[in-house]
Amino acid sequence: MNKFLGGIVLIASLGGFLFGFDMAVVSGVIPLITVSFQLSAAAQGWFVSSALLGCIAGVAFSGSLSDQYGRKKILLLAALLFFMAALGCGLLPAYSMIILARIAGGVGVGIASNVVPLYIAEVAPASIRGRMVTFYQLAITVGILLAYCSNAFILSRVNQAFFLHPWQLMFLVGSLPALVFLLGVLLIPESPRWLMQQGRIAEGGRIFAQLGMSDREEISRQESMSFGVLFSRPYRKALLLGLLLPLFSQLSGINAIIYFGPSILLQSGASITDSYGAQIFFGVANVLFTLIAIWKVDQLGRRPLYLIGSAGAVLCLSLTGFAFGMGGEKYGLMIGAIFGFLLFFAFSIGPLKFVVASEIFPGAIRGRALALSIMVMWIADTIVGQLTPLLLTYLGADYTFYFFAVCCAVAFVTVLKLLPETKGKSLEEIEHLWKK
Repeated sequence: MNKFLGGIVLIASLGGFLFGFDMAVVSGVIPLITVSFQLSAAAQGWFVSSALLGCIAGVAFSGSLSDQYGRKKILLLAALLFFMAALGCGLLPAYSMIILARIAGGVGVGIASNVVPLYIAEVAPASIRGRMVTFYQLAITVGILLAYCSNAFILSRVNQAFFLHPWQLMFLVGSLPALVFLLGVLLIPESPRWLMQQGRIAEGGRIFAQLGMSDREEISRQESMSFGVLFSRPYRKALLLGLLLPLFSQLSGINAIIYFGPSILLQSGASITDSYGAQIFFGVANVLFTLIAIWKVDQLGRRPLYLIGSAGAVLCLSLTGFAFGMGGEKYGLMIGAIFGFLLFFAFSIGPLKFVVASEIFPGAIRGRALALSIMVMWIADTIVGQLTPLLLTYLGADYTFYFFAVCCAVAFVTVLKLLPETKGKSLEEIEHLWKK
Protein backbone atom coordinates (compact mmCIF):
# COMPACT_ATOMS: atom_id res chain seq x y z
CA MET A 1 0.00 0.00 0.00
CA ASN A 2 1.33 3.43 -0.92
CA LYS A 3 1.71 6.32 1.52
CA PHE A 4 -1.32 8.16 0.12
CA LEU A 5 -3.61 5.22 0.77
CA GLY A 6 -2.02 4.65 4.17
CA GLY A 7 -2.65 8.24 5.20
CA ILE A 8 -6.27 8.09 4.06
CA VAL A 9 -6.95 4.86 5.97
CA LEU A 10 -5.23 6.23 9.08
CA ILE A 11 -7.32 9.43 9.10
CA ALA A 12 -10.59 7.67 8.29
CA SER A 13 -9.92 5.07 10.98
CA LEU A 14 -9.88 7.81 13.60
CA GLY A 15 -13.65 7.62 13.25
CA GLY A 16 -13.36 4.05 14.50
CA PHE A 17 -11.06 5.16 17.32
CA LEU A 18 -13.69 7.65 18.51
CA PHE A 19 -16.39 5.01 18.09
CA GLY A 20 -14.48 2.68 20.43
CA PHE A 21 -13.54 5.42 22.89
CA ASP A 22 -17.14 6.60 23.18
CA MET A 23 -18.32 3.03 23.82
CA ALA A 24 -15.70 2.16 26.42
CA VAL A 25 -15.39 5.41 28.35
CA VAL A 26 -18.89 4.74 29.69
CA SER A 27 -17.68 1.64 31.55
CA GLY A 28 -15.62 3.87 33.82
CA VAL A 29 -18.19 6.63 34.02
CA ILE A 30 -21.19 4.48 35.08
CA PRO A 31 -20.08 3.53 38.63
CA LEU A 32 -19.10 7.15 39.33
CA ILE A 33 -22.02 8.98 37.75
CA THR A 34 -24.39 6.53 39.45
CA VAL A 35 -23.18 7.91 42.78
CA SER A 36 -23.34 11.53 41.61
CA PHE A 37 -26.94 11.30 40.36
CA GLN A 38 -28.19 8.26 42.36
CA LEU A 39 -29.07 6.25 39.25
CA SER A 40 -31.15 3.07 39.41
CA ALA A 41 -30.35 -0.03 37.31
CA ALA A 42 -32.87 1.10 34.70
CA ALA A 43 -31.39 4.61 34.69
CA GLN A 44 -27.93 3.15 34.16
CA GLY A 45 -29.26 1.29 31.14
CA TRP A 46 -30.81 4.52 29.80
CA PHE A 47 -27.51 6.38 30.28
CA VAL A 48 -25.83 3.82 28.02
CA SER A 49 -28.62 3.35 25.51
CA SER A 50 -29.40 7.07 25.08
CA ALA A 51 -26.23 7.37 22.99
CA LEU A 52 -27.24 4.24 21.09
CA LEU A 53 -30.53 5.88 20.10
CA GLY A 54 -28.42 8.68 18.62
CA CYS A 55 -26.42 6.03 16.76
CA ILE A 56 -29.61 4.70 15.16
CA ALA A 57 -30.59 8.21 14.07
CA GLY A 58 -27.11 8.85 12.66
CA VAL A 59 -27.12 5.64 10.66
CA ALA A 60 -30.67 6.29 9.42
CA PHE A 61 -29.77 9.43 7.48
CA SER A 62 -26.04 8.86 6.82
CA GLY A 63 -26.60 6.22 4.14
CA SER A 64 -28.84 8.26 1.87
CA LEU A 65 -26.86 11.47 2.47
CA SER A 66 -23.53 9.78 1.71
CA ASP A 67 -24.98 8.35 -1.52
CA GLN A 68 -26.28 11.79 -2.46
CA TYR A 69 -23.57 14.19 -1.25
CA GLY A 70 -20.52 11.96 -0.96
CA ARG A 71 -18.66 10.24 1.84
CA LYS A 72 -16.34 13.08 2.89
CA LYS A 73 -18.98 15.68 3.77
CA ILE A 74 -20.80 13.23 6.02
CA LEU A 75 -17.55 12.27 7.76
CA LEU A 76 -16.98 15.97 8.52
CA LEU A 77 -20.38 16.11 10.18
CA ALA A 78 -19.52 13.07 12.31
CA ALA A 79 -16.21 14.62 13.42
CA LEU A 80 -17.95 17.84 14.47
CA LEU A 81 -20.53 15.92 16.50
CA PHE A 82 -17.80 13.90 18.24
CA PHE A 83 -16.04 17.06 19.32
CA MET A 84 -19.14 18.88 20.55
CA ALA A 85 -20.47 15.83 22.42
CA ALA A 86 -17.20 15.24 24.31
CA LEU A 87 -17.20 18.84 25.52
CA GLY A 88 -20.91 18.70 26.37
CA CYS A 89 -20.74 15.49 28.41
CA GLY A 90 -17.75 16.81 30.35
CA LEU A 91 -18.91 20.36 31.02
CA LEU A 92 -22.71 20.52 31.07
CA PRO A 93 -24.07 20.66 34.63
CA ALA A 94 -27.50 19.01 34.41
CA TYR A 95 -28.06 15.27 33.93
CA SER A 96 -30.72 15.90 31.26
CA MET A 97 -28.27 18.05 29.29
CA ILE A 98 -25.60 15.34 29.54
CA ILE A 99 -28.10 12.87 28.09
CA LEU A 100 -28.68 15.23 25.13
CA ALA A 101 -24.92 15.45 24.59
CA ARG A 102 -24.73 11.66 24.73
CA ILE A 103 -27.40 11.44 22.03
CA ALA A 104 -25.51 13.95 19.83
CA GLY A 105 -22.31 11.95 20.24
CA GLY A 106 -24.26 8.83 19.39
CA VAL A 107 -25.33 10.42 16.11
CA GLY A 108 -21.63 10.95 15.31
CA VAL A 109 -20.83 7.33 16.19
CA GLY A 110 -23.70 6.12 14.02
CA ILE A 111 -22.47 8.12 11.03
CA ALA A 112 -18.89 6.92 11.48
CA SER A 113 -19.90 3.28 11.93
CA ASN A 114 -21.55 3.38 8.51
CA VAL A 115 -19.51 5.77 6.38
CA VAL A 116 -15.96 4.97 7.57
CA PRO A 117 -15.92 1.26 6.54
CA LEU A 118 -17.83 2.19 3.38
CA TYR A 119 -15.24 4.84 2.49
CA ILE A 120 -12.26 2.58 3.23
CA ALA A 121 -13.74 -0.28 1.18
CA GLU A 122 -14.17 2.06 -1.80
CA VAL A 123 -10.59 3.38 -1.77
CA ALA A 124 -8.80 0.08 -1.07
CA PRO A 125 -7.55 -2.37 -3.76
CA ALA A 126 -9.33 -5.73 -3.80
CA SER A 127 -6.20 -7.63 -2.73
CA ILE A 128 -5.98 -5.83 0.63
CA ARG A 129 -9.53 -4.53 1.08
CA GLY A 130 -10.31 -6.89 3.97
CA ARG A 131 -7.14 -5.81 5.76
CA MET A 132 -7.88 -2.12 5.23
CA VAL A 133 -11.44 -2.36 6.54
CA THR A 134 -10.15 -4.37 9.49
CA PHE A 135 -7.88 -1.44 10.37
CA TYR A 136 -11.13 0.33 11.22
CA GLN A 137 -11.95 -2.42 13.72
CA LEU A 138 -8.38 -2.18 15.06
CA ALA A 139 -8.91 1.55 15.60
CA ILE A 140 -12.10 0.75 17.54
CA THR A 141 -10.16 -1.58 19.84
CA VAL A 142 -7.38 1.01 20.32
CA GLY A 143 -10.05 3.57 21.24
CA ILE A 144 -11.50 1.12 23.74
CA LEU A 145 -8.07 0.45 25.26
CA LEU A 146 -7.16 4.11 25.60
CA ALA A 147 -10.52 4.82 27.18
CA TYR A 148 -9.78 2.12 29.77
CA CYS A 149 -6.30 3.54 30.38
CA SER A 150 -7.46 7.14 30.69
CA ASN A 151 -10.29 6.06 33.00
CA ALA A 152 -7.88 4.18 35.27
CA PHE A 153 -5.35 7.03 35.25
CA ILE A 154 -7.99 9.64 36.12
CA LEU A 155 -9.46 7.41 38.83
CA SER A 156 -6.05 6.95 40.47
CA ARG A 157 -4.73 10.49 40.05
CA VAL A 158 -7.71 12.83 40.37
CA ASN A 159 -9.31 13.33 43.76
CA GLN A 160 -12.59 14.99 44.65
CA ALA A 161 -10.78 18.25 45.51
CA PHE A 162 -10.37 18.84 41.76
CA PHE A 163 -12.93 21.27 40.34
CA LEU A 164 -14.34 18.59 38.01
CA HIS A 165 -15.54 15.10 38.90
CA PRO A 166 -13.35 12.25 37.57
CA TRP A 167 -16.18 11.08 35.29
CA GLN A 168 -16.29 14.56 33.68
CA LEU A 169 -12.58 14.36 32.87
CA MET A 170 -13.11 10.89 31.40
CA PHE A 171 -15.49 12.40 28.87
CA LEU A 172 -13.33 15.47 28.14
CA VAL A 173 -10.33 13.35 27.09
CA GLY A 174 -12.32 12.36 23.97
CA SER A 175 -12.38 15.95 22.67
CA LEU A 176 -8.69 15.76 21.69
CA PRO A 177 -8.86 12.88 19.18
CA ALA A 178 -12.16 14.31 17.94
CA LEU A 179 -10.42 17.56 17.02
CA VAL A 180 -7.64 15.64 15.24
CA PHE A 181 -10.25 13.67 13.27
CA LEU A 182 -12.07 16.87 12.30
CA LEU A 183 -8.88 18.43 10.92
CA GLY A 184 -7.79 15.21 9.24
CA VAL A 185 -11.02 14.69 7.30
CA LEU A 186 -10.44 18.08 5.64
CA LEU A 187 -7.28 16.61 4.05
CA ILE A 188 -8.60 13.34 2.57
CA PRO A 189 -10.16 13.08 -0.92
CA GLU A 190 -13.68 12.06 -1.80
CA SER A 191 -14.28 8.38 -2.57
CA PRO A 192 -13.19 7.86 -6.20
CA ARG A 193 -15.84 5.19 -6.72
CA TRP A 194 -18.55 7.60 -5.60
CA LEU A 195 -17.16 10.29 -7.91
CA MET A 196 -17.18 7.96 -10.91
CA GLN A 197 -20.66 6.71 -10.13
CA GLN A 198 -21.74 10.36 -10.22
CA GLY A 199 -20.24 10.78 -13.68
CA ARG A 200 -17.11 12.60 -12.48
CA ILE A 201 -14.86 10.12 -14.27
CA ALA A 202 -11.71 12.22 -14.66
CA GLU A 203 -11.73 13.37 -11.04
CA GLY A 204 -12.23 9.83 -9.75
CA GLY A 205 -9.57 8.51 -12.13
CA ARG A 206 -6.98 10.94 -10.78
CA ILE A 207 -7.61 9.76 -7.22
CA PHE A 208 -7.42 6.11 -8.31
CA ALA A 209 -4.04 6.87 -9.89
CA GLN A 210 -2.83 8.48 -6.65
CA LEU A 211 -3.94 5.35 -4.82
CA GLY A 212 -1.82 3.22 -7.17
CA MET A 213 -4.86 1.51 -8.70
CA SER A 214 -4.23 2.28 -12.37
CA ASP A 215 -5.17 -1.31 -13.27
CA ARG A 216 -8.63 -0.90 -11.75
CA GLU A 217 -11.71 -2.34 -13.35
CA GLU A 218 -13.79 0.16 -15.30
CA ILE A 219 -16.44 1.85 -13.18
CA SER A 220 -19.08 3.75 -15.06
CA ARG A 221 -21.86 5.99 -13.90
CA GLN A 222 -24.65 3.94 -12.39
CA GLU A 223 -28.29 4.80 -12.68
CA SER A 224 -30.21 5.27 -9.46
CA MET A 225 -31.33 1.96 -8.01
CA SER A 226 -34.39 1.35 -5.86
CA PHE A 227 -33.76 0.15 -2.33
CA GLY A 228 -36.27 -2.60 -3.01
CA VAL A 229 -33.75 -4.34 -5.27
CA LEU A 230 -32.22 -5.82 -2.11
CA PHE A 231 -35.35 -7.95 -1.72
CA SER A 232 -35.02 -9.35 -5.24
CA ARG A 233 -33.64 -12.83 -5.73
CA PRO A 234 -30.03 -11.88 -6.69
CA TYR A 235 -29.43 -9.83 -3.55
CA ARG A 236 -31.68 -11.56 -1.02
CA LYS A 237 -28.88 -13.58 0.55
CA ALA A 238 -26.66 -10.48 0.69
CA LEU A 239 -29.41 -8.63 2.53
CA LEU A 240 -29.87 -11.48 5.00
CA LEU A 241 -26.14 -11.62 5.74
CA GLY A 242 -25.98 -7.84 6.02
CA LEU A 243 -28.68 -7.94 8.69
CA LEU A 244 -27.64 -11.03 10.66
CA LEU A 245 -23.87 -10.53 11.05
CA PRO A 246 -24.18 -7.13 12.80
CA LEU A 247 -26.99 -8.56 14.93
CA PHE A 248 -24.85 -11.49 16.06
CA SER A 249 -21.92 -9.19 16.87
CA GLN A 250 -24.02 -7.40 19.48
CA LEU A 251 -25.61 -10.56 20.88
CA SER A 252 -22.18 -12.14 21.35
CA GLY A 253 -21.65 -10.53 24.76
CA ILE A 254 -18.89 -8.12 23.80
CA ASN A 255 -20.81 -5.05 24.92
CA ALA A 256 -21.61 -6.55 28.30
CA ILE A 257 -17.84 -6.61 28.84
CA ILE A 258 -17.17 -3.18 27.30
CA TYR A 259 -20.02 -1.27 28.93
CA PHE A 260 -20.41 -3.09 32.22
CA GLY A 261 -17.05 -4.81 32.72
CA PRO A 262 -16.15 -3.16 36.04
CA SER A 263 -19.69 -3.69 37.34
CA ILE A 264 -19.60 -7.39 36.38
CA LEU A 265 -16.20 -7.94 38.00
CA LEU A 266 -17.32 -6.12 41.14
CA GLN A 267 -20.26 -8.53 41.29
CA SER A 268 -17.76 -11.43 41.28
CA GLY A 269 -16.03 -10.05 44.37
CA ALA A 270 -13.16 -8.10 42.77
CA SER A 271 -12.14 -4.72 44.18
CA ILE A 272 -12.81 -1.58 42.14
CA THR A 273 -9.07 -1.14 41.49
CA ASP A 274 -8.73 -4.74 40.28
CA SER A 275 -11.82 -4.43 38.09
CA TYR A 276 -10.47 -1.35 36.30
CA GLY A 277 -7.08 -3.01 35.93
CA ALA A 278 -8.71 -6.09 34.39
CA GLN A 279 -10.49 -3.84 31.89
CA ILE A 280 -7.12 -2.54 30.70
CA PHE A 281 -5.88 -6.11 30.39
CA PHE A 282 -8.95 -6.98 28.30
CA GLY A 283 -8.43 -3.87 26.17
CA VAL A 284 -4.83 -4.82 25.35
CA ALA A 285 -5.96 -8.32 24.40
CA ASN A 286 -8.67 -6.91 22.13
CA VAL A 287 -6.13 -4.77 20.26
CA LEU A 288 -3.54 -7.53 19.87
CA PHE A 289 -6.01 -10.18 18.74
CA THR A 290 -7.50 -7.87 16.10
CA LEU A 291 -4.06 -7.95 14.46
CA ILE A 292 -4.75 -11.61 13.68
CA ALA A 293 -7.67 -10.54 11.51
CA ILE A 294 -5.52 -7.93 9.73
CA TRP A 295 -2.90 -10.62 9.13
CA LYS A 296 -5.20 -13.39 7.93
CA VAL A 297 -8.44 -11.90 6.55
CA ASP A 298 -7.11 -11.58 2.98
CA GLN A 299 -5.14 -14.83 3.24
CA LEU A 300 -7.49 -17.33 4.89
CA GLY A 301 -10.65 -15.49 3.92
CA ARG A 302 -13.73 -14.23 5.70
CA ARG A 303 -15.64 -17.50 6.05
CA PRO A 304 -12.97 -19.66 7.81
CA LEU A 305 -12.09 -16.89 10.27
CA TYR A 306 -15.73 -16.39 11.22
CA LEU A 307 -16.38 -20.11 11.75
CA ILE A 308 -13.29 -20.56 13.92
CA GLY A 309 -14.01 -17.42 15.92
CA SER A 310 -17.69 -18.08 16.59
CA ALA A 311 -17.01 -21.68 17.67
CA GLY A 312 -14.31 -20.51 20.07
CA ALA A 313 -16.62 -17.79 21.43
CA VAL A 314 -19.27 -20.40 22.29
CA LEU A 315 -16.74 -22.36 24.34
CA CYS A 316 -15.29 -19.35 26.17
CA LEU A 317 -18.66 -17.77 26.98
CA SER A 318 -19.86 -21.09 28.39
CA LEU A 319 -16.76 -21.27 30.60
CA THR A 320 -17.34 -17.67 31.71
CA GLY A 321 -20.89 -18.52 32.78
CA PHE A 322 -19.63 -21.60 34.63
CA ALA A 323 -16.96 -19.55 36.45
CA PHE A 324 -19.48 -16.94 37.56
CA GLY A 325 -21.75 -19.71 38.78
CA MET A 326 -18.95 -21.05 41.01
CA GLY A 327 -18.41 -17.66 42.68
CA GLY A 328 -15.12 -16.06 43.69
CA GLU A 329 -13.23 -19.38 43.88
CA LYS A 330 -13.13 -19.54 40.06
CA TYR A 331 -12.01 -15.93 39.50
CA GLY A 332 -8.91 -17.01 37.55
CA LEU A 333 -10.97 -19.21 35.23
CA MET A 334 -13.41 -16.35 34.69
CA ILE A 335 -10.64 -13.91 33.68
CA GLY A 336 -9.07 -16.54 31.40
CA ALA A 337 -12.40 -17.36 29.74
CA ILE A 338 -13.19 -13.68 29.07
CA PHE A 339 -9.66 -13.32 27.70
CA GLY A 340 -10.28 -16.28 25.38
CA PHE A 341 -13.60 -14.84 24.23
CA LEU A 342 -11.87 -11.57 23.33
CA LEU A 343 -9.33 -13.56 21.30
CA PHE A 344 -12.00 -15.23 19.17
CA PHE A 345 -14.23 -12.17 18.91
CA ALA A 346 -11.41 -9.83 17.89
CA PHE A 347 -10.33 -11.77 14.80
CA SER A 348 -13.77 -12.86 13.62
CA ILE A 349 -17.17 -11.70 14.87
CA GLY A 350 -15.97 -8.16 15.57
CA PRO A 351 -14.21 -7.04 12.37
CA LEU A 352 -15.87 -9.32 9.82
CA LYS A 353 -19.30 -7.75 10.22
CA PHE A 354 -17.80 -4.55 8.78
CA VAL A 355 -15.68 -6.29 6.14
CA VAL A 356 -18.52 -8.41 4.75
CA ALA A 357 -21.21 -5.72 4.96
CA SER A 358 -19.01 -3.18 3.15
CA GLU A 359 -18.43 -5.62 0.28
CA ILE A 360 -21.68 -7.38 -0.52
CA PHE A 361 -24.07 -4.62 -1.63
CA PRO A 362 -24.42 -3.10 -5.15
CA GLY A 363 -22.54 0.15 -5.72
CA ALA A 364 -25.51 2.35 -6.58
CA ILE A 365 -27.10 1.83 -3.15
CA ARG A 366 -24.07 0.74 -1.13
CA GLY A 367 -24.33 3.63 1.33
CA ARG A 368 -28.03 3.10 2.04
CA ALA A 369 -27.73 -0.69 2.20
CA LEU A 370 -24.75 -0.58 4.55
CA ALA A 371 -26.68 1.93 6.69
CA LEU A 372 -29.48 -0.60 7.06
CA SER A 373 -26.95 -3.23 8.11
CA ILE A 374 -25.31 -0.96 10.66
CA MET A 375 -28.70 0.21 11.95
CA VAL A 376 -29.51 -3.38 12.90
CA MET A 377 -26.25 -3.45 14.83
CA TRP A 378 -27.15 -0.31 16.78
CA ILE A 379 -30.74 -1.37 17.46
CA ALA A 380 -29.42 -4.63 18.90
CA ASP A 381 -26.76 -2.68 20.79
CA THR A 382 -29.43 -0.44 22.29
CA ILE A 383 -31.44 -3.43 23.45
CA VAL A 384 -28.38 -5.17 24.90
CA GLY A 385 -27.23 -1.96 26.62
CA GLN A 386 -30.66 -1.50 28.20
CA LEU A 387 -31.20 -5.11 29.21
CA THR A 388 -27.73 -6.14 30.41
CA PRO A 389 -28.02 -4.47 33.86
CA LEU A 390 -31.42 -6.10 34.28
CA LEU A 391 -30.14 -9.51 33.15
CA LEU A 392 -27.21 -9.27 35.55
CA THR A 393 -29.54 -8.23 38.37
CA TYR A 394 -32.31 -10.79 37.90
CA LEU A 395 -30.60 -13.74 36.14
CA GLY A 396 -27.07 -13.35 37.39
CA ALA A 397 -23.84 -13.15 35.40
CA ASP A 398 -23.68 -16.92 34.83
CA TYR A 399 -26.96 -17.27 32.91
CA THR A 400 -26.35 -13.96 31.13
CA PHE A 401 -23.17 -15.38 29.58
CA TYR A 402 -24.86 -18.71 28.78
CA PHE A 403 -27.40 -16.71 26.76
CA PHE A 404 -24.60 -15.02 24.81
CA ALA A 405 -23.02 -18.44 24.13
CA VAL A 406 -26.25 -19.67 22.52
CA CYS A 407 -26.34 -16.58 20.28
CA CYS A 408 -22.79 -17.28 19.07
CA ALA A 409 -23.77 -20.88 18.28
CA VAL A 410 -26.60 -19.60 16.07
CA ALA A 411 -24.11 -17.26 14.34
CA PHE A 412 -21.84 -20.23 13.56
CA VAL A 413 -24.66 -22.14 11.87
CA THR A 414 -25.79 -19.08 9.90
CA VAL A 415 -22.33 -18.40 8.46
CA LEU A 416 -21.82 -22.08 7.70
CA LYS A 417 -25.01 -22.10 5.60
CA LEU A 418 -25.04 -18.65 3.96
CA LEU A 419 -21.68 -16.86 3.71
CA PRO A 420 -19.73 -17.19 0.43
CA GLU A 421 -16.03 -16.31 0.22
CA THR A 422 -15.29 -12.80 -1.10
CA LYS A 423 -11.53 -12.47 -0.55
CA GLY A 424 -9.56 -11.13 -3.52
CA LYS A 425 -12.66 -10.05 -5.48
CA SER A 426 -13.33 -6.45 -6.46
CA LEU A 427 -16.56 -4.84 -5.32
CA GLU A 428 -17.84 -5.03 -8.88
CA GLU A 429 -16.97 -8.74 -9.13
CA ILE A 430 -18.89 -9.43 -5.92
CA GLU A 431 -21.89 -7.55 -7.32
CA HIS A 432 -21.76 -9.68 -10.49
CA LEU A 433 -21.39 -12.82 -8.34
CA TRP A 434 -24.81 -12.23 -6.78
CA LYS A 435 -26.37 -11.68 -10.19
CA LYS A 436 -25.02 -15.01 -11.41
